[in-house]
Amino acid sequence: MHTVRTVILGCGGYLPERVLTNHDLAKMIDTSDRWITERTGIKERRIAAEGELTSSMGAAAARAAIADAGLVPDDIDLIILATSTPDQTFPASAVTIQAELGITHGAAFDMQAVCSGFVFALATADSHLKAGLFKRALVVGAEAFSRILDWEDRSTCVLFGDGAGAVVVEAQKLNGAMTDRGILATCLRSDGRYRDKLYVDGGPSSTGTVGHVRMDGPEVFRHAVTKISEVIDATLTQAGYNASDIDWFVPHQANKRILDGAAKKLGLDPARIIITVDKHANTSAASIPLALSTARADGRIKTGDLVLLEAMGGGFTWGAVLLRW
Repeated sequence: MHTVRTVILGCGGYLPERVLTNHDLAKMIDTSDRWITERTGIKERRIAAEGELTSSMGAAAARAAIADAGLVPDDIDLIILATSTPDQTFPASAVTIQAELGITHGAAFDMQAVCSGFVFALATADSHLKAGLFKRALVVGAEAFSRILDWEDRSTCVLFGDGAGAVVVEAQKLNGAMTDRGILATCLRSDGRYRDKLYVDGGPSSTGTVGHVRMDGPEVFRHAVTKISEVIDATLTQAGYNASDIDWFVPHQANKRILDGAAKKLGLDPARIIITVDKHANTSAASIPLALSTARADGRIKTGDLVLLEAMGGGFTWGAVLLRW
């Protein structure tokens, strides 16, 4: 029995040049390297340069992913950009990336699910490709979170960074076996009752301003491990796998304590977790593709590996994707 699977052909990442360390932050606000490291696992983050946009970072990651796939931009007929920090209210920053890549066919649009954005975008691309609407998609996560931070609020400004990551995916007709490459299962969730636990206090229809990130840290942490564990269990069950089958766990890079808690609850080997939060901080929708790019570049993730992606973000939104590389 044949089935259509969405297979990852290549991935790439981009990080701005400027590095902002915890020691640098300690000169700006009342904090310390020890305080940040103990609570988050973060040591440094990248900050976009003046004039460096979400779209330009996304385009750089996209070029790297397309090259890694051995393709050219014209091979892409769908672009989905996951971001909470678009260049403008409209048009979608995805069309700017499309133009920068020189693509004049197909479709491009943005997706907003905050830190879960890449997981939501990848699941959406999977649905579009399996439905036969497109053949090959570029899924990008890109953020300029430094532009929406209150740099006097130490509870939030120490947590986030800028960057972009991308994957190229293609619809392929495969055997329908558990050993198939490609996306095997997805699970997406949201619950708007918790929207005031992690949000931006501005917007076009409310304040007419961009606003800043606000967060109830203890509440986010309290919900995170439980919700992450539940959606992972649902995804594995859907595909017929157990946590012990996973070769690599690539979670959203929000906080090392959350990652450790979720791994412990699921019984995952810590050596199988891809962690970049120490170097990248929380890059929201960019964190998972950046982590994938890092783990591919250093040789950890190999063709045939079973990889579990997971994220949770403001809304609350959360989700997981199980795929074979």
